[in-house]
Amino acid sequence: MPNVYIKTFGCQMNVYDSENILKLLASLDYKPTSDPREADIILINTCSVREKSEHKFYSLLGRVKKYRKPGKVLIGACGCVAQQEGKKLLEKAPYVDIILGTGAIHCLPELIDNAHKTGKVQIDTHFYDKFVSFSDYHSPSYSKMKAFVTIMKGCDNFCSFCIVPYVRGREKSRPSKDIITEVRNLVDQGVKEVTLLGQNVNSYSLHCSGEMSFPELLREINRIEGLSRIRFVTSHPKDLSDQLITCFGELEKLCPHIHLPLQSGSTRILKMMNRGYTRDDYLAIINQLRTVRPDIGITTDLIVGFPGETESDFQATLDIITKIGYDEFYSFKYSDRPKTQASRADNNIPEKEKARRLHLVQELQKPITFEKNNQLMGKALEVLVEGPSKNNSQNLTGRSGSNKVVNFEGCSRLTGKLVQVEIIAVHPHSLFGRIL
Repeated sequence: MPNVYIKTFGCQMNVYDSENILKLLASLDYKPTSDPREADIILINTCSVREKSEHKFYSLLGRVKKYRKPGKVLIGACGCVAQQEGKKLLEKAPYVDIILGTGAIHCLPELIDNAHKTGKVQIDTHFYDKFVSFSDYHSPSYSKMKAFVTIMKGCDNFCSFCIVPYVRGREKSRPSKDIITEVRNLVDQGVKEVTLLGQNVNSYSLHCSGEMSFPELLREINRIEGLSRIRFVTSHPKDLSDQLITCFGELEKLCPHIHLPLQSGSTRILKMMNRGYTRDDYLAIINQLRTVRPDIGITTDLIVGFPGETESDFQATLDIITKIGYDEFYSFKYSDRPKTQASRADNNIPEKEKARRLHLVQELQKPITFEKNNQLMGKALEVLVEGPSKNNSQNLTGRSGSNKVVNFEGCSRLTGKLVQVEIIAVHPHSLFGRIL
């Protein structure tokens, strides 16, 4: 059997795309390998949301090119950088055999076949309108307990710093009946938890006449027998409706966790980012969420050093971190992205200052995260067991409904089950407990 090696950079959408690539290739008798030296096709699923991710892709590409054997071992670039660069990617990496855009995954078998037959580079960066479901495909890497389900693709927001609308296309919602059918099929295959994916799930079906809204979709999925948990990412604050907030208090399968990107604590910077909400709007949403679901876990994304960000703007971000008390966040230095409005700004912040600000927000968050974890000491949490812990194979690991990593002693037969775990120790980024 031929082997496929795939390395994934970026968000959950890229992870989902890589899973679908493996499912698709498994139907052609490819089996996954963790060693590129054993592969018949080497694929890198790329992320271009930040410059650092793009650099990682090119670095890895340079390291694996020595394994390429024209006509025998192929190298392919997938995902956002492939979509962004298209044929131009060959200027930096002329040895690439396949360039596969974000909307053309289903075309990969044909591209591989053509590359073998012709020996020529195969490129497909078209945005196809049709949603292609891969739920009927299986692969050795497929997780039986958790699954991603895409509900929409693309983005229409055009935040001034973000390349996503250019590499994922315009917003398009998937028919709700197809989503519900896929979730039911996954549950029949043993899946306990589904995560609904989209660049902005809150805007699901906003432009689709006659379709159910996102809160209505959640309610329908909540009725599916055999499903234990529902999650979703990513939410945009400007489209977070009262009806969606209410779901956290009414739907028993909806996990008490939301990832709600803030980006900046300054209303002035939020306006420059074209985010569509103010600092006060965001604080009001957080207050609503915690009123409806007091135990909800809240995480976010933050960008420091946006062009024109003053010290006062930055202090506003530090202040809102303290006010909200996030469970955790992902923080980044601003970096220019092609085609975006912010990349044309002439008031950039020096790299040294961006690094200082990034360090300060991360140091501010550390004790907040630890205190959030410490509040769970002695409490019993429901955990979906995912398997052996990465740090200690003698222990099991899983996540609570609020998305906390919980490690505990237990036997492997618990994998895939929901168990009650009492928290007996707290660490900076995880919890340790004993099974009840």
